[in-house]
Amino acid sequence: MTTIRRFEDLHIWQAARELVQIVYRHTTQGGFERDFALRDQIRRAVISIMSNIAEGFSAGSDAEFIRFLGYARRSLSETHSQLYIALDLSYITKDDFDITYQKANTAEKQINAFITYLTKSKSPKTLKEESPSYDLSGQSDY
Repeated sequence: MTTIRRFEDLHIWQAARELVQIVYRHTTQGGFERDFALRDQIRRAVISIMSNIAEGFSAGSDAEFIRFLGYARRSLSETHSQLYIALDLSYITKDDFDITYQKANTAEKQINAFITYLTKSKSPKTLKEESPSYDLSGQSDY
């Protein structure tokens, strides 16, 4: 099993990053580019997925991480819904919708699996920091 030292090592974060790139590509074209409300809302939702995974990783405990993964999952649902709007308004093609929706589904399944893993984990419920590479012994009490 691979040791995860940074949020960038998480497959769920990597999948969310890919989804952000896809959504940004879609939202810079045609009518989507000019529909500022929908464009900005779907961008915020998809960015929130990636951001909540990163923030949860640094939260300090599995319980907090799970909470942030729940937020990421909610933002995925919001992204799914907004993809339907984009399809209905012909901002994206049916093929683009299918590809993007499937990528979002895959990310959601990965998040669900990771939540299950963290919930059932026999490891301590707190994340441990490795030994710091900095020296705290010379600090004064300000």
